[in-house]
Amino acid sequence: MAFLRSFDIAGSALTAQRLRMDVISQNIANANSTQNANGTGPYRRRIAVLSSKDNSQPFSAYLRKSQKNLAGGVRVSRIVEDNSPYKLVYDPSHPDADENGMVRLPNVDILTEMVDMMAATRAYDANVTVLNNMKTMALRALDLGR
Repeated sequence: MAFLRSFDIAGSALTAQRLRMDVISQNIANANSTQNANGTGPYRRRIAVLSSKDNSQPFSAYLRKSQKNLAGGVRVSRIVEDNSPYKLVYDPSHPDADENGMVRLPNVDILTEMVDMMAATRAYDANVTVLNNMKTMALRALDLGR
């Protein structure tokens, strides 16, 4: 039973990291979007918040609990907007410039997004490795039974 639970935990981590990578990709794609989908202003950076699969507490608090409680997995509990200020750039020829020639650009920093993408990719790869190792262990256990 615990062996199958390990597949579930690693699988939930793959799903969560994939969604996290999708959110980061949206941020990068909209790094220069001066209008959001509603047309009410620049795009706001979004962040995927991870939590334990069993409840909604933050994943960092979940990890601090005793080892016997670490059997639930991880999920994206919500996607929040980053409320940091927009970037201001002087470009009076831009269609979205204000009366002073300032353009509000999204609060997306490409360098931060790339670092987050690398971290999510490495976490995803680590969980793929876990799944592959568990599969190898299961096949070896079956070979021993022959």
